[in-house]
Amino acid sequence: MEIVTQNLPFLLKGAYYTLLITLVSMFFGSLIGVVVAIARLKGNKVIQAIARFYVSIIRGTPTLVQIIIIYYGLVDFGISLQPLPAAFIALSINNGAYLSESMRGALQSIPKGQTEAAYATGMTPWQAMRRIILPQAIRVAIPPVGNTFIGMLKETSLVSVISVTELLRSAQLLIAQYYVYLPFYLGIALIYWLLSTLFSFLLNKLEARLSIYE
Repeated sequence: MEIVTQNLPFLLKGAYYTLLITLVSMFFGSLIGVVVAIARLKGNKVIQAIARFYVSIIRGTPTLVQIIIIYYGLVDFGISLQPLPAAFIALSINNGAYLSESMRGALQSIPKGQTEAAYATGMTPWQAMRRIILPQAIRVAIPPVGNTFIGMLKETSLVSVISVTELLRSAQLLIAQYYVYLPFYLGIALIYWLLSTLFSFLLNKLEARLSIYE
């Protein structure tokens, strides 16, 4: 594993991009997820149908295909994206569909009596959602959202196909240079595992911290 240690700075740079893609995709995916979840629960029939179609098409097609469509397919319409922005967009859209289901379940878990009580105090539907429902729903959604986060951390390896130099792509470049496979693949597997373990620990701490408010 000495060869991995010698090239560790290069691999850590790839790990940086892996984390960056994960965090950006989770942030925008969370925004999309909340909007889609509310649309499915509170929108009219047309909006609900559009939201359901979005979730269905994203969950029903491979993430890799979605990445390829965003990066290569949009060129047919004159839209040419750099690899990193294409990765952000594709994974954010993908993430949003899965997070919307988590958020929808969390919103539905909040007793209707709380919404009615908020209306009784004079709150508008938006105020009730922002002040009463969403804060509680987010707390409920932490465990499934955490699982999605860990899954997204590993799914970033898929953007190596569009030449984003994340962790897997960094290992592939080193393999092409040294013609040695196993040490580099084992090395990045260890880094993925360490990152996943770290974030699992942090998410468990966050969940425990929020549980004191229940």
